[in-house]
Amino acid sequence: MEWLNSDEKDAWTGLASLMLLMPGRLEAPLQQESGLSLFEYLVLSHVSEAPARRIRMSELAHLANGSLSRLSNVVKRFEQRGWMTRSPDPDDGRYTIATLTDAGYEVVVAAAPVHLRSVRELVLDPLTAEDREALIRIASKLRLTLPSP
Repeated sequence: MEWLNSDEKDAWTGLASLMLLMPGRLEAPLQQESGLSLFEYLVLSHVSEAPARRIRMSELAHLANGSLSRLSNVVKRFEQRGWMTRSPDPDDGRYTIATLTDAGYEVVVAAAPVHLRSVRELVLDPLTAEDREALIRIASKLRLTLPSP
């Protein structure tokens, strides 16, 4: 086994630190001001951006980076609040479609400024345009190495 050299260790520990710190820092303002977890916000946000605010649950789980079972539990709570509905996919009944209601859309629209403020403060504003391009390139490269869930 070959140990990490100094540059490799700095790269890895920097990334690990971000992976552990960033979700909590992004979630805290959402939780405080909107009562949503980061995962819940991402679910609502992705459905709100889908055509006709409808998306297959399997695709939504991938976009929100969660398991189907975790997503199902969240969507069940959203259904109880009147924010989402689920129905069989008319094109292929093996799939389930999640649809954002008008009430759910209002929730995500109200929470979006809180999330965007955090994203700008914690991620985008400290970076130059060149840094952002490098981040896009690096994140894309690392995502390609990950197996599908």
